[in-house]
Amino acid sequence: MLAFWAALLVFLSHAASVDGAPHQVTPSPAQKKPGTTASQGTAVPSPASTTSFASRSNQARVTTGPRLTSPAGIQTTLPFPREGLEEPLSQREAKKKPLSTPEKKAVKNSVRVKVIKKKVLKKKVKPSVEASVAKVEPQCPPLGLESLKVRDSQLRASSIKRHGLGAHRGRLNIQSGISDGDFYDGGWCAGHEDKTQWLEIDARRTTLFTGVITQGLNSIWTYDWVTSYKIQFSNDTHTWQPCMNGSEEVIFPGNKDPETPVLNLFPVPVVARYIRINPQTWFENGTICLRMEVLGCTLPDPNNIYYWDDVPATNDKLDFRHHNYKDMRKLMKEVNDACPNITRVYSIGKSYRGLKMYVMEISDNPGHHEVGEPEFRYVAGMHGNEVLGRELLLNLMEYLCQEFQAGNPRVVRLVTETRIHLLPSMNPDGYETAYKLGSELSGWAMGRWTYEGFDLNHNFADLNTALWDAEDNELVPHKFPNHYIPIPEPYTFPNATVAPETRAVINWMQRYPFVLSANLHGGELVVTYPFDMTRTYWKAQELTPTADDAVFRWLATVYATSNLAMLDDDRRLCHYDDFMREGNIINGANWHTVAGSMNDFSYLHTNCFEITVELSCDKYPHESELPREWENNKESLVVYMEQVRRGIKGIVRDKDTEEGIADAIISVDGINHDIRTAFDGDYWRLLNPGEYDVTAAAEGYHSVTRSCRVSYEDNPTICDFRLTKTPKQRLREILAKGGKIPKDLVLRLRQLRLRKLRSQRRAQ
Repeated sequence: MLAFWAALLVFLSHAASVDGAPHQVTPSPAQKKPGTTASQGTAVPSPASTTSFASRSNQARVTTGPRLTSPAGIQTTLPFPREGLEEPLSQREAKKKPLSTPEKKAVKNSVRVKVIKKKVLKKKVKPSVEASVAKVEPQCPPLGLESLKVRDSQLRASSIKRHGLGAHRGRLNIQSGISDGDFYDGGWCAGHEDKTQWLEIDARRTTLFTGVITQGLNSIWTYDWVTSYKIQFSNDTHTWQPCMNGSEEVIFPGNKDPETPVLNLFPVPVVARYIRINPQTWFENGTICLRMEVLGCTLPDPNNIYYWDDVPATNDKLDFRHHNYKDMRKLMKEVNDACPNITRVYSIGKSYRGLKMYVMEISDNPGHHEVGEPEFRYVAGMHGNEVLGRELLLNLMEYLCQEFQAGNPRVVRLVTETRIHLLPSMNPDGYETAYKLGSELSGWAMGRWTYEGFDLNHNFADLNTALWDAEDNELVPHKFPNHYIPIPEPYTFPNATVAPETRAVINWMQRYPFVLSANLHGGELVVTYPFDMTRTYWKAQELTPTADDAVFRWLATVYATSNLAMLDDDRRLCHYDDFMREGNIINGANWHTVAGSMNDFSYLHTNCFEITVELSCDKYPHESELPREWENNKESLVVYMEQVRRGIKGIVRDKDTEEGIADAIISVDGINHDIRTAFDGDYWRLLNPGEYDVTAAAEGYHSVTRSCRVSYEDNPTICDFRLTKTPKQRLREILAKGGKIPKDLVLRLRQLRLRKLRSQRRAQ
């Protein structure tokens, strides 16, 4: 009977050893000793892995490895193989086996060689545990406090100062309101000042925690930050164990100011579900306040079926990573090489530090403007640390190339009917600054400005003030234009405080007859439309619509209602503004005034209608989040480009010669904003569906008015004009050529003189 029970125990032990599920096991004292081997460990990603695991079968695998000293119930397993820390079994057995006399002689004769080999092996394959961890430490992504992947319900705190400073506000880079005591404030603040306060995050599944990033409170009224803290882990929220470095509890250095992010990596990665930050000291003139992000790789949990389904964020085969200047150039060249018949790469100028500002053109006839074909542009990277737009445009290049080659009818039509220009980095110097620090450590502002310190979105000429002054004096449009407003002369001086990047973009705008554009930013989830500057100069916020407000509202709505992130009604606010109530769109000036914005300049100085898209709450999303962000914005990017077909288009020609008339003015009755024809006489006028009286006028020609109807179909209404020259213009041209004046023209000129004399006599 005793033999039976012994056999049964052996069988059960063997069955447990082959079980594929990872177990949470408290390490025994023997397991805690360096150099010993655990019989069972938790599955840990390899150094190259991130948050996701390839398949259900991979999730069931168990990776064994030396287990380090860890708190009760918490596993800390080294993510590297055993061989580097143990001697091979053959060597250990050889040490125990007694040697015969001939063998002893052989050893004596070769002992010198063996000692040298032993020393070499010891130096090369016996690194310290800490050095091994640092060398192969997994690059775990953030859990998503900043990107809102972590929900408010996953955050708890020991106490809060008030709701606006609750645990749900303790997110990296979250911004406060502009009022003291705002309901939505810039961080978590404890309700008491003692060392027992904590902020807790529930990862909702077993996670390999590797580090923490902290900031102070974002506020224009107070200065608060934590200067040191401890970290604790738990699997059940009842038993908490500290983060240890050997036998000592670690006290991590905190912040020295409210904004600079500080990263602290754990001495050994820890596997748990819950993590707490426990402030120990704080700014002497402040209180316990902080914002944070946690780094961790989620691990497979075979006991939870909901996490087995590892569905990819997107099926598009694109290069989802952050591209520095060199990588960006390389990718653009690869796209150009892959689709040379529809792409062209060109530069519009250089940044202050000499980096070229590259543009990708996508068209069925790259390098040439086709009569009747509208020109579209996307601009990203105006603020160098708002990097998502840059990556989306690089992905868009790849996507359009791939889909055009695959024969996607929607993309084929878009490419053949539109000339598309993509500028992924307007501020390459600022991007390189942010890129060096990375997605979490660049903070809210590092890299926003150019190398010289310019905010490019405030660097364009202010044309709004001149227009509004002329309108107040009733000079528009007879004595002062309502479009193509000239740039003030001081702005054009070489010593003017204008960034070279701004000058390059202005020249670009003047060179191409752009019809529609979008400027891609980050830090919020909203689409803004002009005007960006308040009409009342002393107001920070004021609804300031353009004459084309209805069209701009439509354009903004098209992008917002196609964006998957903006459509999510369950999402929380990014910072403190609730844009969901207005459909995630807002008039720029009604949000915050911006003098000298690119949107306003584009509308008033060129024909181009431009909006701003704030793409995400996180200005610099982690690389692992890029596939999901692409899927959120892919449809929006394409459907917005298709809006270039909305309205009317046509060609203004000379009736006698049938040649196109450049700079002819196209006016729409009831809309106090005109546009002009391009150098071939073609034009595009964005309008919502309806009936419009449209007038074409040009210097030296009689103006012509006709009714044009814009339908709801996905095609622009053709509205061509043929203009007749005035007698004076015909006379000028004949005299310039040295020709003889025709009799009919002489009679016509006499009639005009008589009419002029009669009108003068009546006036007397």
